[in-house]
Amino acid sequence: VAKDLGLQLQSRSDRGFRIVSEGTTQYFALHEKTGHLVTAERIDREQLCRLVEKCVLRCELIVEGEM
Repeated sequence: VAKDLGLQLQSRSDRGFRIVSEGTTQYFALHEKTGHLVTAERIDREQLCRLVEKCVLRCELIVEGEM
């Protein structure tokens, strides 16, 4: 994510980064050292999308400060 946004890894600590998912469970997080988007919780497709053929988890990345 940091690479896609063109941010230096050192500047990530100066900014407020948040990953926001639908619902109460936060399934994604940013890896502290690499800036990679990683899974933060186990994702159980059968529990989330029982009768849906196409299962989609949406999340938003919120970055504080100027880009």
